[in-house]
Amino acid sequence: MTEIRLARPEDAAAVAQIWYDGWQEAHRGRVPDALLEVRTRESFDTRAAALVEETSVADLDGTITGFIMINNDEVEQVYVAPAGRGTGVAAALLTEAERRVAAAGHDHAWLAVVAGNTRARRFYERNGWTDEGPFDHQAPGPNGPIPVPCHRYAKSLTT
Repeated sequence: MTEIRLARPEDAAAVAQIWYDGWQEAHRGRVPDALLEVRTRESFDTRAAALVEETSVADLDGTITGFIMINNDEVEQVYVAPAGRGTGVAAALLTEAERRVAAAGHDHAWLAVVAGNTRARRFYERNGWTDEGPFDHQAPGPNGPIPVPCHRYAKSLTT
């Protein structure tokens, strides 16, 4: 049975691996080369360890199969390992993200999806999120933000 729970420091390595693998799959060829250059494997290790407190994980009998990261009203990351796809883990994680954003006092949640990531865009739309249109997400880089063409998705969290 999969449990959605807050991440612990010892989960950071598994989160980093899922994040790196998923990020490569979803972003390679869809984001500027400048961003690809700075998103090294080690950068995911560093970022996952630093963001443990903002992370919830899907734990299947001790194996992390996916995670989310929340920053205020933004769902910053939603990733599921290949073994967890098609199992309902992604929807459970997204529901947890919405719950956490609402619990923090926000009426709406938002997230950025790389423009060419049609699989993710369809997933969010199936789960009640609305495409509010294109924008340039300012991805953190070592010499300042790197603009990435994305779509902003949003969802009202009030009934």
